[in-house]
Amino acid sequence: MAGWDGKGSTTQWRKTRALILQRDDYLCQLTLPGCTTTATQVDHIIRLADGGMKYEPTNLRAACKHCNLAREHNPPLTPYTNQRW
Repeated sequence: MAGWDGKGSTTQWRKTRALILQRDDYLCQLTLPGCTTTATQVDHIIRLADGGMKYEPTNLRAACKHCNLAREHNPPLTPYTNQRW
């Protein structure tokens, strides 16, 4: 696969991730208890396993590491609305 770095990241994902983090001003959109506010990851709102689109901006939002990991256990099926969650 073009751009494959051996860790599951592709050139397309790295570009998409950067765009989403910029769009959301590097602020976590989940703000769950324990949130660190500064987003360093991008969360798929609808999981890929549930039919979510991998590169679709409306299915992506910025998240801090804490919230992104915590959300894995209880993912809401709400599209991105450009509001903090």
